[in-house]
Amino acid sequence: MKILIGHSNMDLDCFGSLALARYLYPRYIPVRSRLIHPMAKGLFSLYHDHLGFMPSRELKGENVEKMVVFDTRNAAKIREYMDYLKPFSGDVVVYDHHVHNICDIPGALLNEASYGSNTTLVAEELMARNIIITPDAATIALTGIFSDTGSFTHENVNARDFEASQWLMNQGASIKRVKQLLKVWHQDLQIDIFHKVLNSVSFRSISGYSVLFSHIRLDDQVNGLSEVVQKVFEVENADAFFAVFSIEKRNRTILIGRSQNDSIDLSRIMQDWGGGGHAKAASATLKELVSRNFVQTLIHYLKDVLVPACNAGDIMTREVVVVPDSCTVMEASLFLENMRHTGVPVVGSDKKLVGFISLRDISKARVAGEMQASVRGYMTHKLYTESPDASLRDLERLFLEYNIGHVPIVSDGKVVGMVTRSDYLRHI
Repeated sequence: MKILIGHSNMDLDCFGSLALARYLYPRYIPVRSRLIHPMAKGLFSLYHDHLGFMPSRELKGENVEKMVVFDTRNAAKIREYMDYLKPFSGDVVVYDHHVHNICDIPGALLNEASYGSNTTLVAEELMARNIIITPDAATIALTGIFSDTGSFTHENVNARDFEASQWLMNQGASIKRVKQLLKVWHQDLQIDIFHKVLNSVSFRSISGYSVLFSHIRLDDQVNGLSEVVQKVFEVENADAFFAVFSIEKRNRTILIGRSQNDSIDLSRIMQDWGGGGHAKAASATLKELVSRNFVQTLIHYLKDVLVPACNAGDIMTREVVVVPDSCTVMEASLFLENMRHTGVPVVGSDKKLVGFISLRDISKARVAGEMQASVRGYMTHKLYTESPDASLRDLERLFLEYNIGHVPIVSDGKVVGMVTRSDYLRHI
């Protein structure tokens, strides 16, 4: 027997990979895990006949000579199948997009690529061989790509994910059906938990990152917790979010993380807690109930492992030109013209920042015929400044909320640098 398998607790990307894999390996039998991710249950129910999976328990006693594994390279995540196949000495091929993880499946031939979706990796081979697939298979695969890329918003998205999706659309994939299959809220209980998590969120600045934490207790296991966490994360828009769920009836704790910052690699963080996943989405299960102090434990852990974030002092221009508040608007205008700047800080006799004069301010003086007036009368007195250790998120907030183009960086009242919108955009 030759088989196709994915990781235990099969998700949409896993199903998408296997739906396409049947065309690469037409004589292989697809085998399903006894565990299916809540987000994928609707798809599995609708396409049960099309997928044609054999339950994993039916592997018992079978002689499997070849196996192709999809969407994981972790031996622990295929143990469910291997336990039925002991002893196993056949050939193993792996298709996996988790390129930062170590492959510990003995003797496996690894096919890998850093794509947003594992389904893309399989689709590439079909595209290269000009293989035609059914619209149903294309829809299942496209759902997998949309799911694992966050509808192409995750930072691990690759140009090949778009190319594979275009190819699947040309094969007849239904966007309308994909949208239906991706709907998150299948239970009223999920909505209730969403509000509980949202109301319990606390914020901490850790090593220059904006990190959210939540800890709630549940009577029993609830499907779809990761989707709840994702929705809360989208609402709060922090660098990272760690949600802790204490499941009292099961005497266990589920830790779910989300990140949108490359410097916060959740796959590596969750490995330290016995879990795993992607750099931007990962989880771990602790076989114990944790106390409320667990969030503090997490905070101390992150302080130890996170590399300090880039801040305003790292990207600011240190050579900042200024004008004294004793000069006239005309003098400031000529100065800006010579320097080809659109604005400049104004300082007092003690060199401390007192205002900011821009070309817009100068235009007002010109219209009023008061170019010889002091800059003190036309400069902006309401200043938005930051310190050198301000985070990039702090700077972003000022640019977005107040529509300003320059943020003076101040220490002890004196200008030590300047960050412009261009500086910020160039950095990110």
